[in-house]
Amino acid sequence: MAESESHQKAGHRAAARSSGNGNMANYEFRQLDIPRGTSRIDACRILTDHAEYGYWELDRLLLRGDGSRRVVLRRRIIRQVRTM
Repeated sequence: MAESESHQKAGHRAAARSSGNGNMANYEFRQLDIPRGTSRIDACRILTDHAEYGYWELDRLLLRGDGSRRVVLRRRIIRQVRTM
């Protein structure tokens, strides 16, 4: 598990994407770089932890030629609406 914890987190960014029906959905993005020595099971465990505990979902996954993975996760930004 120590190897799976060695992945690097590279920042957040927020963006708006249209959902097709005219509504704008605001998402926050997180990019993860998973090194090539990480097994498939450990990579799956990393992504599952982010999904379960951080409410992230998979946006993009790039498997590079050297075996490393670049993963882009996203989650919806929920804005609080004032009631008073």
